[in-house]
Amino acid sequence: MPAIDRYAVFGSPIKHSKSPQIHRLFAEQTGQSLSYEAQEVKAESFAEAVRAFFAAGGKGLNCTVPLKELAYRFASHKTGRAERSKATNTLALQADGTILGDNTDGCGLVGDLLNNHRITLAGKRILILGAGGASRGILGPILEEAPAALVIANRTVEKAERLAEEFECLGSIAGCGFEALAGRQFDLILNATSASLSGELPPLPEHLLADKGNCYDLAYGNEPTAFVRWGIAQGAQKSLDGLGMLVEQAAEAFFIWRGVRPQTHPVIDLLDRERKVVET
Repeated sequence: MPAIDRYAVFGSPIKHSKSPQIHRLFAEQTGQSLSYEAQEVKAESFAEAVRAFFAAGGKGLNCTVPLKELAYRFASHKTGRAERSKATNTLALQADGTILGDNTDGCGLVGDLLNNHRITLAGKRILILGAGGASRGILGPILEEAPAALVIANRTVEKAERLAEEFECLGSIAGCGFEALAGRQFDLILNATSASLSGELPPLPEHLLADKGNCYDLAYGNEPTAFVRWGIAQGAQKSLDGLGMLVEQAAEAFFIWRGVRPQTHPVIDLLDRERKVVET
């Protein structure tokens, strides 16, 4: 009897991860035979854990916080979107034994916005809060949609400006501090900080969201995040969290590994129903 192909997600913390459930649902939907588990892996033991996983017959890995930059350095070769973001969330064993590194976060976000929520990016004024790894992973795919302007706001202004300079070849992009947002308006505000998970928000000025504008938090939870609640209070047409992005980026990783593209809507709907039961 042939061995079942093994996949996993590495991260710390990882107990909360919905990825094993998502990939089990994808496998059932597409008739694929595989296993997928979550494994607690800290940064200092990452390289050893990855080598051990692939040496034991593993076929592919997802890497989440705080391992994405380490995964980028570990990969034998990288896709263009991984090279741009300098971070990798998907590792795939190749036929020649090398490891391909990819970053599916940005296409997962854009897919969720465009296909699931009908939020267009072309010609829009977009603001991204935070200049860390989460922002780095989504900038390229967003700029490929040709927004009118893209601004990165961060507490450390220099970090936002440096990140904008890295991506300015792809479109109109600038970096600034939060105080520089006063008097400006945006059609879409994306929260790429982790602040809302602890109930906090960046110092955002009033009237930052344009009429009929939308808000999107890359984080997700069973209850609305602080940023999602802020968007609702600002009168956002839609104020969303990153559950759809999570499923969409997982579907892209599944396609990289298996060559089969699963349907995401049924999985998103199921996870959304489950968390509403938890919430009530």
